[in-house]
Amino acid sequence: MFLSTDLVLKAYEKGLFPMSDSNYDPYIYWVEPKERGLIDLKDFKVSKSLKKIIKQNKYNVKINTCFPKVIKLCSKNKYRKTSWINKQIIDNYIELHNLGFAKSIECFFEEKLVGGLYGIIIGKIFCGESMFSLEKNASKVALVYLAALLKQNDYKFIDTQFYSEHLKQFGTKKITKFEYKKILENNKYSQRNDFPNELSQSLFKFFK
Repeated sequence: MFLSTDLVLKAYEKGLFPMSDSNYDPYIYWVEPKERGLIDLKDFKVSKSLKKIIKQNKYNVKINTCFPKVIKLCSKNKYRKTSWINKQIIDNYIELHNLGFAKSIECFFEEKLVGGLYGIIIGKIFCGESMFSLEKNASKVALVYLAALLKQNDYKFIDTQFYSEHLKQFGTKKITKFEYKKILENNKYSQRNDFPNELSQSLFKFFK
């Protein structure tokens, strides 16, 4: 099956998202997990150890400055030789970024992009797609900044798609697809807020 930006957005509004068998496979299929991972931003957690790492200011965090590089590094990098993100997913999500629906958070170390994440905005929900780290904890730092930016502009949830123990540390909870659809229905038609280009206050003031 082949994608279009309109098709992708309509799929997200129904709780579906595209994947491919590998980044070399030209086709995609639609996924609707029976169990979904979801972070209520009111319950987002930042561990003491991660706070210490962030306070070291090792990474320079930027927003939406190099979306194509982020999605390509999520698809393939020195630690990830293959993934579910193929060329047509990359092409369509770059176009969705140009249209204002897809966003990226980027971590730089000594002017080199070393970590980040990207996702799609549907109403008050940020649908997280993928993340990568070329330096330790870079993707975790990006996720904390994402949560702060979303809280700043009154977004409600981060959809992590799948539940994992790795994401549990941030407050991810496991819900059924029926529970997710109720949340989606209540939030997808909300007016899409602006996505900020910077934080309005200190990062940790968002996580009291």
